[in-house]
Amino acid sequence: MLIIYSCLAPVVAAVPPAESNPAAAASAGRRLSLAEAKRTAYERNWDLLAAKSGVDTATAQLIVAHEFPNPTVSLSTMKIDAHGEGNSTPLGNSFWNRSYDTIAAVNQLVEIGGKRGSRQASARAGITGARARFFDARRSLDQGVTKAYVAALLAGENVRILTQSAQSLRREADIAEVRFKAGDISDSDKKQIENNADVFELQAKSAETAAVQARIAVEVLMGVQHPAGDWIPVDALEQLVVSPPVEPQNGDRPDVLAAEADARRAQADLKLQKALRIPDPTFLVQYERNPPGPPGPDTVGLGVSFPLPIWNRNNGGIRAAEAAREQAELQLGKLRAQAYSDIANAEVAYQEAFARLRRYQEQIRPKAAQVRESVAFAYEKGGASLVDLLTAERDDNTVRLAAAQAMSDTASAAADLSAARNILTEKELNSWKQ
Repeated sequence: MLIIYSCLAPVVAAVPPAESNPAAAASAGRRLSLAEAKRTAYERNWDLLAAKSGVDTATAQLIVAHEFPNPTVSLSTMKIDAHGEGNSTPLGNSFWNRSYDTIAAVNQLVEIGGKRGSRQASARAGITGARARFFDARRSLDQGVTKAYVAALLAGENVRILTQSAQSLRREADIAEVRFKAGDISDSDKKQIENNADVFELQAKSAETAAVQARIAVEVLMGVQHPAGDWIPVDALEQLVVSPPVEPQNGDRPDVLAAEADARRAQADLKLQKALRIPDPTFLVQYERNPPGPPGPDTVGLGVSFPLPIWNRNNGGIRAAEAAREQAELQLGKLRAQAYSDIANAEVAYQEAFARLRRYQEQIRPKAAQVRESVAFAYEKGGASLVDLLTAERDDNTVRLAAAQAMSDTASAAADLSAARNILTEKELNSWKQ
């Protein structure tokens, strides 16, 4: 199996780890890294386990395709005298010596016209398709766990930012209390600062709920039976802002490989339906027991039978198989185009998110923080109005939230691009063992 790893590229300034969040630390469950979340999901995710069982089902179909039809055994006894003694012979009157006409026969159906080969080719393509679907489910699961973990980190980061904004305004409220007692500001100004601090605190509480929900979403993908979201992320957002791997040159995505296998299977099924027009013979070998006397000695018989293809030439089955083959080929073309489209869209999204993040990091966020600090200092000295202070606090809070969102978008876009570029060769696919 070809596994594509993304190398970490710390392109952003350090952000305090998630466990520094007081709300998350209060839950104090267990610490969970992204690598551990993926490893658990690979072992316990229900959709992935279902895809793995599909490989077992396809393998069973190949076993069935290799099996021969069972022979049919028959035993019949005729010419029994209903009056009792009329079936005796010079050998005696036991069952084996009576003049019954006893026939033992074995019938064996023999498939001809390449039916077994077509059936086996279809089953082998089915196994390849099932394996490819398993790897595609794993690719999607890897992408889903990464994005859910990033969403949990973003929610935790929002809690931290809103809590810090509320604390900052609480400090300003303490300063406003001093200035109010000194007669520098009115009571309404002091209360307005307190109200804004209350708003930030309420938003932080709402963000805490969103963070728990995001952590629960990760646990669902991990296959946890009773998800509660009581864990603390180990990784930080900036660790997941990765440089996606370069686009590989050989192989296809697992979903494309699955579609290719489906197309081969449809072709084998069409060949089988055409072969079904050729009647399969059934050979007969029989032994007939005739004790001495009429009707004669024991005999051995040979025979062959087969249906006459007069009324039914399997035209319906052939037409249905042709339609299935055409649909499989169309689906293959669609998935190939979709793979290219996914890569192109993911590249555009990653470049946009990365550029947006760099701008927030290098320009917007430092300026907003500088403005907030300057206005807060000026307000403490009486050189700035309350409106200026509240505007600067809101702008800085908005910028920090937007910067965290840009970091999350970049990490999610990197996961999408890695998933879009995740490929396998058919040789690697066929050599995989469960």
